[in-house]
Amino acid sequence: MRLLLFVLLSCLSLVANASRIQVAVAANFAQPLRELVANYQQLHPDIDIALTVASTGKLAAQIRQGAPYDVFLAADARRPRELAEEEIGVSDSVKSYARGVLVLWSPQADLNLTPESLRDGEIEPLALANPRTAPYGLAARYVIDELDIPASVQLVQAENVGQSFHFAHSGGAAAAFVAYSQVRELSGSLWQIPENDYPAILQQAIQLNPSPAVSRFYQYLFSKEGREVIQRHGYRVADAQ
Repeated sequence: MRLLLFVLLSCLSLVANASRIQVAVAANFAQPLRELVANYQQLHPDIDIALTVASTGKLAAQIRQGAPYDVFLAADARRPRELAEEEIGVSDSVKSYARGVLVLWSPQADLNLTPESLRDGEIEPLALANPRTAPYGLAARYVIDELDIPASVQLVQAENVGQSFHFAHSGGAAAAFVAYSQVRELSGSLWQIPENDYPAILQQAIQLNPSPAVSRFYQYLFSKEGREVIQRHGYRVADAQ
């Protein structure tokens, strides 16, 4: 009897775990992913999907340390490929799901956000994500260096683009380098930086858990419906797949 009870409890535990999917997502993609999750859960109300939002580098480190994520949506192509090479996750599942667009944004209306105003040191402080862990921060650092912005201009370093946005939104910075998807519906001032002026932000994903439930959700992200949501949020999707 005890053996039967143990088997039944074990089976119930496996079912419970199979119905919960844990997704690690780079901060820039949190908003579109929430919409994708909501749409998916309408089709599969029995699936519970939990999100952990942080910088790409921080999430990759957590995965290497054994964090129980099922899917990783990075803001670059390097980390998912490195994990696959280290035999962490499903090696042939690495795919591009979006190409990010970098912008400089300020909540202040009619602010002159141009290369010339930045070179002249007229806009400061400037917020950007940590270039070592956040691909959008790395792209922003590239733009800053290429423009030869004066060393006197104060730079406020954020942990990720979510925090970079917060610095500008709260008045902690005059403007912030962020993802276009974060500010596309907001008022204020915006400079959409030409995509040839910084390294391509090719965002890739990797499936970490090979379970059927995770595979179905992962495939949904690359479906026609999924791609339409991603594009609607201000990302390029022509590079995907």
